[in-house]
Amino acid sequence: MYYGGIEAGGTKFVCGVSDEELNLVERISFPTTTPKETMAQVLAFFKAYQGKLAAIGVGSFGPIDVQKDSPTYGRITTTPKSAWQHYDFVGTLKGALGLPIAWTTDVNAACFGEYVAGHGRGLKSVVYYTIGTGVGGGAVLDGRFVEGFSHPEMGHMLLQRHQEDTYQGNCSFHGDCLEGLAAGPAIEKRLGKKAQKLAVDDPFWHIEADYIAQCVYNTTLMYAPELIILGGGVMKQPQLLPLVRQAFTDKLKGYVVTPKPDAYLKTPALGDDAGLIGCLALAKERAVGAGV
Repeated sequence: MYYGGIEAGGTKFVCGVSDEELNLVERISFPTTTPKETMAQVLAFFKAYQGKLAAIGVGSFGPIDVQKDSPTYGRITTTPKSAWQHYDFVGTLKGALGLPIAWTTDVNAACFGEYVAGHGRGLKSVVYYTIGTGVGGGAVLDGRFVEGFSHPEMGHMLLQRHQEDTYQGNCSFHGDCLEGLAAGPAIEKRLGKKAQKLAVDDPFWHIEADYIAQCVYNTTLMYAPELIILGGGVMKQPQLLPLVRQAFTDKLKGYVVTPKPDAYLKTPALGDDAGLIGCLALAKERAVGAGV
């Protein structure tokens, strides 16, 4: 029996099939274009495994509707990607493949991947942030996502502006929220170059670390998780994580006792595979729940 996973990102889709131990059997990726073009590639990939797949897990860019009793459950909702607005993702998959579908956000999927197979294995509570083209956050507690009327939008928390930062922010909704100040496009528009082009000792990294540390500080005091994982392209700069750990320690001022920073704040053990592995794990869970 195989499981399918779809990491549906705003830039590219990654599809994979695994065995029952979540070992990848096949993986492909392709650009995110229109629903018609992109989903045709998705369905062609999985139809090659028809009769062998037990379920598919999807982690999608959003916002999405995750409320199972909602008439628009399984749809992408008010995404800036206009072609995908209100697209019935789950309905399309079910109609074409007739399989149980697990449905969540892309960052929730990455969080779940780390929870079951990465740094979070054996823990009860994990929070995951991706800091890249945008900023998103997801949280898992006792194997379930932290959700309410919808999924969290942690990437849009408001921050205190760094005293040396005059950039107005890049978020079209909130201006200088976390995403507006710390995501990759905000760095590029502020400095005129991509994050990976900045020198390791560029003074801006202290500003970036301050914003991410504020995010970690807020998360710590709101959720008190056992682990916070910081992923995404911006966090691939090796000098950044130590700066974030130090800035977080300075801000917390010993108010609560957390695990040591090098154990509490980590980059993903699964790297860029966290989302896909999370999708496959969710597919396995969905198949078991459906009695497949």
